[in-house]
Amino acid sequence: MSSDEHFEVTIPSDTSEGQAVQARIVEALEVREYPEKDVFSVRLALEEALVNAIKHGNRMSPDKSVEIQCWISDERVRVEIQDEGEGFDRSHVPDPTLLENLERPCGRGIMLMGAFMNLIEYNDQGNKVTLEKIKGVAPKPPEAEAE
Repeated sequence: MSSDEHFEVTIPSDTSEGQAVQARIVEALEVREYPEKDVFSVRLALEEALVNAIKHGNRMSPDKSVEIQCWISDERVRVEIQDEGEGFDRSHVPDPTLLENLERPCGRGIMLMGAFMNLIEYNDQGNKVTLEKIKGVAPKPPEAEAE
């Protein structure tokens, strides 16, 4: 039985630093024998969230950083990623599945995170995302999340 793990790390606005954190989390999931599908899901969602924080949130500014908190257990992984940007309003991001948006790149990463994770939440400012994956539990289809 593995012990729970929690860590906090602050990285500069550098995607290679984000990849190192991503690798650390993926390795912890593999040690805890998460299914390959779950490891893939977390890897993809982390990559999207970290790139969004570094590229869109902090605008690659060397003067800004990204704070990451991670909790990993045998049952679930939860990651909070916060940048120093102004944030954004999720409701203003175009739906990439609508016909008029099919050729626009906006919103695809957010859609993918939602499709692969059991939970994706943003703070009110829109500069912090919380991702959670429950081991062996498929995410709800997007239509099930509609209110």
